[in-house]
Amino acid sequence: MDPEAAKYIGAGIAAVGMAGAAAGVGNIFGNFLSGALRNPSAASSQFGNLIFGFAVTEALGIFSFLIALLLLFAV
Repeated sequence: MDPEAAKYIGAGIAAVGMAGAAAGVGNIFGNFLSGALRNPSAASSQFGNLIFGFAVTEALGIFSFLIALLLLFAV
């Protein structure tokens, strides 16, 4: 296999992590909204957990994007 083709395939596989991050963020906010509508008094106490989950999930998506860019331009 040509090393140039392998680089593009590896970057494409690394970019799949961004789709996983998008699905994770949607899942986090959807579940929070569902729980907040069922029990509005507990929603404010869970907001910190919501932001932490969002930050971790988004960091993983940015990390996979960084790996894809490194494969494309640094190797």
